[in-house]
Amino acid sequence: MSRLWRICLTLLFIFPLSAAQETHSHSAPEKLGKVSFPISCTPTVQEQFDRGVALLHSFAYTAAESAFHDVAELDPQCAMAHWGIAMTYFHQLWDPPIVPATISIAQKEVQRAQQIGAGSARERQFINALGSIYQDAATVPYRTRVLNYEHAMSNLASENRKDIEAQVFYALALLANASPADKTHARQKQAADLLEPLDRAYPQHPGIPHYLIHAYDNAELAPKGLPAAKAYSQIAPSAPHALHMPSHIFTRLGLWEDSIASNLAARGAAKRQGDTAEELHAMDYLVYAYLQSGRDEDAAQLIQQLRNMADLNSQDFKIGYASTAMPVRYAVERRQWTDAVSIVPPTAAPPHIVAIAVWARGLGLARSGRAAEATTEIDKLRRIEEQLRTSGNDYWATQVGILTREVMAWSAQADGKPDGAAALMRAAADEEDAIEKLPVTPGPIVPAREQLGDLLLEQNHPVLALKEFETALANAPGRRGAVLGAAQCRRAIRQR
Repeated sequence: MSRLWRICLTLLFIFPLSAAQETHSHSAPEKLGKVSFPISCTPTVQEQFDRGVALLHSFAYTAAESAFHDVAELDPQCAMAHWGIAMTYFHQLWDPPIVPATISIAQKEVQRAQQIGAGSARERQFINALGSIYQDAATVPYRTRVLNYEHAMSNLASENRKDIEAQVFYALALLANASPADKTHARQKQAADLLEPLDRAYPQHPGIPHYLIHAYDNAELAPKGLPAAKAYSQIAPSAPHALHMPSHIFTRLGLWEDSIASNLAARGAAKRQGDTAEELHAMDYLVYAYLQSGRDEDAAQLIQQLRNMADLNSQDFKIGYASTAMPVRYAVERRQWTDAVSIVPPTAAPPHIVAIAVWARGLGLARSGRAAEATTEIDKLRRIEEQLRTSGNDYWATQVGILTREVMAWSAQADGKPDGAAALMRAAADEEDAIEKLPVTPGPIVPAREQLGDLLLEQNHPVLALKEFETALANAPGRRGAVLGAAQCRRAIRQR
């Protein structure tokens, strides 16, 4: 990664993008890439519509909604303006992809688009495909609806092979349906196969490198994502998310300084634009990268800045996750078990966010030799897992189950049951390795495989521990805990 690239990102962080952005936090971004999405509306709205689509491709949903509203005001008979507004409520790669409170709003926009009537068969397909996401939302599971959407977008892309936006939005639909349990990454590869030729033909399109980064955001494919990571932030530097996204690939490859530069730029842009969720998302990735590169004091400063941020809405998953994970990372990565025990779960956050804080407390108690007290936190985690399973949130229920076994393993170790501890931690590691992370996080606070290495080393099995650390580093290159653990194992082996 070139030094010049990092300097450019840092300069973006230091210097405002424009005086207008400093004065008006919600002013239109200046550089979003090049998008051409021809529509049959009044020609005078075409440029603003393209801007809205460009914003969509960089997940700048609030700004995109404003752009599409402007189109609707300028041309009240533009059905695609209402398609655009409804699209801003469909956050395909975020958690949750649709906020329940917005469903009725989006439904009305789709209905308005259908009432106005599309100006072409292609536009009608875009509108009807999106309609399948919101139709019968109260009775049809999201998984069924998003599969219907993918099928509709597949038909649209197949019938309009020269339509760039049809191909790009279809690729995004594939990514929205990629199962975290599919370690073959079939849909990610299918999306990448669509996007790679387009990337060569349309090098300034913002959505293409963005979705390539998401397609390659896994241990198997991450090296393929470097070209897109280098390009995206330069294509759409006015979008905070475009400045942040390269760090997904940098994190996967252990390129900590590049991740730091990316997220400093993203945080600065998000703060100037008043995007608290994106600012916190970048801060969480920053804390992670600082800790992996041994810059604990820089991480501590971010934690203090987090504490000074008032009125954070922890019910917003992106805000709640980052604000909860950051202090947990800082305590647990540094093995400050007393600090971990003092973590207070957020009161209004979703249960799978609360689980992270409960896990930190349980881990801190168990690793301090207070196994009996850790039982209370284990019971809390089990209740959260059951709650998530009952509500149909199987992904996060599985993740909480992994956290539960980790605390149980360290509690068994504290109770003098090393074999049981190792079995529990190995089960957690195997299950965690079989499922992908979601984009909201740079990874587990501490991977279970890395914890297994720690546990085996503590049990004086350096040869076995080294194998686990090496596997952990293959999954997550450059993690400081695994690097130091592997080095300690090698020293212990040499001394035998």
